[in-house]
Amino acid sequence: MRSARPVPVDHPGTFIIEELEARNWDQVDLAYILGIKPQQLNPLLTGKASITPDMAAALGEAFDMPAEFFANLQKMYDLHRTKPVDPGVRTRATWSVFPIRDMIKRGWIEDSEATLLDLQMMRFFGKNRVEDIPFVGQGEIAPHFARKSGGYETITPVQYAWLHRVMKIAETVRAPLYAEDVLLKGLAKIRAHLLDKDDLIHIPSILRNAGVRFVLVEALPGSKIDGVCVWINGQPAIGMTTRLDRFDNFAFVLRHEIEHVLRGDGREVSFAPIDEIGSNFDTKEGPEQEVRANEAAAEFCIPKQQLESFIARKAPFISEQDVLAFAARLEIHPSIVIGQVQHKTKKYNWLRKYQSGIREHLLDWEFVDGWDRQYPTGL
Repeated sequence: MRSARPVPVDHPGTFIIEELEARNWDQVDLAYILGIKPQQLNPLLTGKASITPDMAAALGEAFDMPAEFFANLQKMYDLHRTKPVDPGVRTRATWSVFPIRDMIKRGWIEDSEATLLDLQMMRFFGKNRVEDIPFVGQGEIAPHFARKSGGYETITPVQYAWLHRVMKIAETVRAPLYAEDVLLKGLAKIRAHLLDKDDLIHIPSILRNAGVRFVLVEALPGSKIDGVCVWINGQPAIGMTTRLDRFDNFAFVLRHEIEHVLRGDGREVSFAPIDEIGSNFDTKEGPEQEVRANEAAAEFCIPKQQLESFIARKAPFISEQDVLAFAARLEIHPSIVIGQVQHKTKKYNWLRKYQSGIREHLLDWEFVDGWDRQYPTGL
C-alpha cells in the first residue's frame, strides 16, 4: 500500500503572522525580539525562507513554545511540497528481500520497469498473486508438512530464489517417468564413475534414465547451498551448486539427494529442505530425513565399517600411500577417502593437494546455469 501524502499545510510564516496578530505585535517587534533585522524576517513570513533549527529555537523562546513545534511546521510544509514519489520505489523495496540485482545479473528476470516487476516475480515463483509468495506475502514455504519434519523454517529468501531457478530449469529437462528400481540399479554405475573426474559427465544420463532430472545452478552470494531434491508434477529432480568445488563434497551431496528421491522426501510440498552440508558429514544431527540421507551418502562413498577399520589400523600416521592403496581397493577417487578421513580425524589440511576443483569437469553438461553462462528457460 502506498503511503498517503501529508495533509496540505500553509508555509510556517502563516502561523507566525497569526500569532503576531494575536499578540498585537508588528513584524518589527518580532525582529527586535529575535535580534535580527526586519529584512531578515520578511522572507520567513512570506514562505521564501525556511525555519532553520536555530530559528526554531529562537521562535520557541519568543513565543514561549517548544522549538519542536516550529521545526515540525517546517518539516510538514517541506513534505507537502515534495514531488510525487515514483511508485516503483515501493515495488522495488518490497521485492528486495530477494536478491533482485543478482537475479537480473544472472538473467533470471529482466531489468525492466518496476510496473512489470510484480508480474515477473509471480512468474518466477509460479504464483498467481503476490500475497501467496513467502517473505513478501502470507504464503508458507511448506505448509503443514514443515511443522512435522522440520528444516523448512531455516530457508532464507536467497535460498528460496535459487530453489525456484532449479525448478524452472528442471521443468525443461525431458526424462521418462521416475522408476525407483532403475535408480537403485544405477547407483553402482554412478559410484563407478566416481573413480575419475572425467567420468563424471556420465552421471546426469544415468539419473535421467531413471526419471531423475539433474541440474547445476551456481549458488547466489551468501546462500550457503549444496543441493536440493525437488518434485515437479510428482517427478524428482536434483539441483546442486558444487559450492565447495571438491570431489568428496560432490559425491556426498549427490548421494544425499538421491536418498531424498528414494525416500520421497518433500514430495508432498514439491521439495525437501535445502541442504547445506559443506565438509561436515555428520550422520547424527538434524531432522530424521537428513540423518537418513547422510548415513546413506557416507555408506555409499566409503562403507562405514571399512573406513573405521582403515583409520584404526593406520592412525594417527596415515600416509599418502596408505590412502592411495585404500582408494584403489575401494575403486573410488582418493579425494573422497581424504575428505572422509579429514572429517573423522578433524585434520582438514591433511593431503589437501588432492582436493582440487572439479567444476571445470561439470560445466560442459547441458543443464548448467551460472559461472558466466545462462541456461535458456524464458522469463
